[in-house]
Amino acid sequence: MDRIAGLREYVQTEEFNEKLEIPLNEQIECHMLAQGEYNINYEFRHPVSKKRLLLRVNTGSQMHLEDQIGYEYHALRLLETSGRTPRAIYVDGSKKYLDYGVMVMEFLEGHALDYRKEMKYAAQCLADIHSVAVSRNDGLIMPENPLQAILNECHEMAKTYYQSSLGHIQKKKRIEGLLKRGRQMLEKVSNYEGYRCCINTELNSGNFLINGEGKNNYLVDWEKPLYGDPVQDLGHFIAPTTTFWKTDVILDKEEIQQFMRQYKEASAGRYDVSGIEERLGLFIPITCLRGITWCAMAWVQYHEPNRLIRNEGTFRKIEAYLSDGFLEKIENSFFS
Repeated sequence: MDRIAGLREYVQTEEFNEKLEIPLNEQIECHMLAQGEYNINYEFRHPVSKKRLLLRVNTGSQMHLEDQIGYEYHALRLLETSGRTPRAIYVDGSKKYLDYGVMVMEFLEGHALDYRKEMKYAAQCLADIHSVAVSRNDGLIMPENPLQAILNECHEMAKTYYQSSLGHIQKKKRIEGLLKRGRQMLEKVSNYEGYRCCINTELNSGNFLINGEGKNNYLVDWEKPLYGDPVQDLGHFIAPTTTFWKTDVILDKEEIQQFMRQYKEASAGRYDVSGIEERLGLFIPITCLRGITWCAMAWVQYHEPNRLIRNEGTFRKIEAYLSDGFLEKIENSFFS
């Protein structure tokens, strides 16, 4: 807990304890659970209910939001009826006591998704989440043209690499060439006018908590939700830049087709899935561009002094994604 200055004192404040119904004379001890690029997660046990809870400390925003943790909390409350997400209990984005936003949610059990054995559980999770009724007035960010929005984001992230003296000249040219081909792919695509819902947008295997057949399976880590096309989630989930992130798996055509059948079956007519394969053919390559340009940006950020969070495993993956071999594979698969 001492890693975050003031965190130990924060969990002893009257406001925090009152909201969580913790007696003031009780002490809680938070233990490190996991960390991402912008969040540090701690586990603690409620001294009265004895339930395990998760304390999430947000250190930055990919979405450039003033209250990143409040936005994530709001999305979880919208999705609570799905039964597939953690129940959000408390949020404080004021930064009154800490330099960072804080959220408490229920602790969920489960292991990371196995792409080879457990894809149907992911399909069921996503179908249940995507079926939750959400409107454009429910406070979620809504890109008018999701594909173009992703490509615009790619250009912004790539700038960090382009403008850095640390970036390699040939990689800069290669990334620029891929983005040019991405623009060409979208030139004939009109704005999306179909079904929208709350989408996660960052669906790697570690964000699923799987318990198996007949048990509860979940999707956690709602750092970057949007009001958008559910196919954006599907494209991100099965894109090679996603599956390779936490594992060494790249799904083949048959595996992708099987997953899509499972997803459509799990949706059970609750929302419109027409044209889903055609849109997937655009979202997968554009998602690959997002993964590559994020890695390019993150590679530069990892070289910044005084970085609070540094994950060596993540850095090794970043370098793998920027390798000539991986970039060539993406080029040949989707942009040749």
